[in-house]
Amino acid sequence: MGRSGKVIKDQAMNGISGLLELVDMKTRQMNKEAWGNQFRNCFSDTLLRTLNILEDGSVYLVTGDIPAMWLRDSTAQIQPYLVLAKTNKVFQTLIAKLVQKQCEYILIDPYANAFNESPNSHGHQTDKTRMSPWVWERKYEVDSLCYPVRLAYLLFEQSGYTEHFNETFLKAVKEIVAVFRKEQRHETSDYSFERFDERPEDSLVNDGRGTPVGYTGMTWSGFRPSDDACRYGYLIPANMFAVVILTHLTEIVSRFYQEEALVEDIRRLRDEIQAGIEKYGIVEDDQNGKKMFAYEVDGLGNYSLMDDANVPSLLSAPYLGYCDTQEEIYLNTRAFLLSDRNPYYFSGAVASGIGSSHTPDQYIWPIALSIQGLTTTSKEEKARLLDILVGTTAGTMQCHESFDVNDESLYTREWFSWSNMMYCQLLLDYLELDN
Repeated sequence: MGRSGKVIKDQAMNGISGLLELVDMKTRQMNKEAWGNQFRNCFSDTLLRTLNILEDGSVYLVTGDIPAMWLRDSTAQIQPYLVLAKTNKVFQTLIAKLVQKQCEYILIDPYANAFNESPNSHGHQTDKTRMSPWVWERKYEVDSLCYPVRLAYLLFEQSGYTEHFNETFLKAVKEIVAVFRKEQRHETSDYSFERFDERPEDSLVNDGRGTPVGYTGMTWSGFRPSDDACRYGYLIPANMFAVVILTHLTEIVSRFYQEEALVEDIRRLRDEIQAGIEKYGIVEDDQNGKKMFAYEVDGLGNYSLMDDANVPSLLSAPYLGYCDTQEEIYLNTRAFLLSDRNPYYFSGAVASGIGSSHTPDQYIWPIALSIQGLTTTSKEEKARLLDILVGTTAGTMQCHESFDVNDESLYTREWFSWSNMMYCQLLLDYLELDN
């Protein structure tokens, strides 16, 4: 980072000082100083340690203790700063530069989920797939293409900023639509992925093609946002997210580009995916007959009832903007997910919540606890979850990837910026400072 980058970072740190003081004041008034202390640590940490302004002025965010930038994580890491971007031009510019970087990466390889700062060939270069020196990991996840659009739209919606809607953004949009279209019929795609390690979740079966699927109108995903392989190829929460961002794109392309044929194609694609969710993604609970969302389906009659801690998840559907928190099918699904009928819901002496196939048995994720809080209308539930999040850092004031439900000192990932910033987003929501 050069001198100009340091100046911008210093300006950004100055820009967060007022919000930090306001959160400190409000949490002290509630006798919740621990909430404010953890917010200060996490909210500052992302700026200080994960954000790098490169010599060309572009923005690169590492995910934390893994030295790579995920399209998903980088969006979630910077999203809480949108509250400042409403009036602060430094944050408007930083977020717009991140969107630009994300779009440039999509144009390098729309099937990759994580990228290097330069073409240095770091990461998983021995995977059997079409790797590039720019790519850290090439696991195709639908949400990787959704998150940059979400960030671009939220920046526009909340601040009125529009300079990021340039030709690079339009090219990336066309690439996203083309990939979603191709993966409606995965048999026509040349994407495959195999990794030869000890975790079967890291590789796709069937010579890297994944399990068989039938046509549904939805778009196929090789991997979940946990970076673990999908059991069935149509990941319902990822397709929900696709419906949301395609809706955003109809507005963006209509307003800022003379591309009416593209608008119509985006609208048709959105409607096809939504119809697929309604036809294949809603099933009956075999215990009570209530309708609920499946987690994954294959279009051939198979489906899984579960949820994973990583977002997009079924629990996060209202957070993503797909449905209302009070919709009946969502409430039915939520009741299932937050029970021991969900194979990844764990309860213990310290906490209860949703975990993942990506981490050990009986480990739950702070990200899932934050999403649980962000999708409830109960202030009491939000406060209870904030207490758990602050009380399970093992003294580090860092929200880890996951922790043991019976012993918070047993956790994965010392430093995970996405998790930290989800905590910040929940506290801003609780204090009603996010609007």
